[in-house]
Amino acid sequence: MNAAPLARRPLGCLKASLRQTRQQRMLIRHMATEAVQAESQTTTPRPPPQHDFFSLKDRKTKTLRTAFAVYPTTTAAGSSLAPPPVNVIQSLHEAQIKKMDPTGARTALFAKTREAAKPGDVLMVTHRRGGEPFAGVCMSIRRRGVDTAVLLRNHLGKIGVEMWFKVYNKNVAGIEIVKRRAKRARRARLTYLRKPKHDVGSVEDLVFAWKRSRKVFSSGKPAAGAAKAKGAAAKK
Repeated sequence: MNAAPLARRPLGCLKASLRQTRQQRMLIRHMATEAVQAESQTTTPRPPPQHDFFSLKDRKTKTLRTAFAVYPTTTAAGSSLAPPPVNVIQSLHEAQIKKMDPTGARTALFAKTREAAKPGDVLMVTHRRGGEPFAGVCMSIRRRGVDTAVLLRNHLGKIGVEMWFKVYNKNVAGIEIVKRRAKRARRARLTYLRKPKHDVGSVEDLVFAWKRSRKVFSSGKPAAGAAKAKGAAAKK
């Protein structure tokens, strides 16, 4: 091919010639051979040697057994057990209250009814482990299921003493109402009783009068003062 005419022509002819050679290269067919897959010889692995490191000899059957504990398969828990309740904590409290208070007397004593105890009433708590019962004005009732408790306030030796008592405690033998408040309190927590202006003071006189009247009604006999007055009138 003569190169002189190509030098006079613009570069566009080179692009056309290169495009033609590129198309000719694409038309060339290549012959390919498929690779033959080599046949793999599968051999089973040898079983591991049997070790007797974790085997024991049974004393009864004299045979070798595994030293590990083997437990039988069990059924699924969902197929045999009942579904849990919606409120688990409330169900647990109800079960414990039923166990601690089978008669339901303590639950009824601090329920939200008219006959139940209210803040401001004078209560007396008796212990099973001995000692004198503690009486005081009920300042607050904390209702927390099985953890229901009451706060009592009294004066011992001219000193204000407050004590919490769990209603469902097994060491509490009984809780009795000594005197009810004349008018229902407007608050659920009578914390203002700690102030000297509203402090009730000691409730020993109320407890003594309550025990005296209870003894009279239980025995069916007249009081000692009434008997003496009747005897003096008979002598006259």
